[in-house]
Amino acid sequence: MPVTPEPLSQKEIEDRLAELPGWTLSPDGERITRSYRLGSHFAATGLVVHIAQTQEELDHHSELTLGYNTVSLAVNTHGAGGALTALDFELAGRVEKLAPAHGAE
Repeated sequence: MPVTPEPLSQKEIEDRLAELPGWTLSPDGERITRSYRLGSHFAATGLVVHIAQTQEELDHHSELTLGYNTVSLAVNTHGAGGALTALDFELAGRVEKLAPAHGAE
C-alpha cells in the first residue's frame, strides 16, 4: 500500500517556493501555481503532453489548463487531504526543467 506523503510546514513551503521562480502559493494557501506563456497553441499543447507524461511517471497529477498559448498548473496532494507535500514540489521542479525546451516563459 502506498505511503501518504506528509504535509509540509509553512516554513518548508516558503523555502521550497523560493527555489522555484514563477511559482506562487494560491491565495487560499492550498496549492502552488504557475502559468507559462508560449509562442503558439501548438507549443502550449506540446508542453501539456510533456507535463502529462511527467505526471504519469510520478503518479501525481495537477490541475492542468491549456489556453491558446498558455499552460497553467495548480498542484497539491489529494491523498494528503489537499495539503502541500514534497511530491508537489517534485512535480513543479520537473515541470520547470522541461518547460524551456518548449519555449515557455
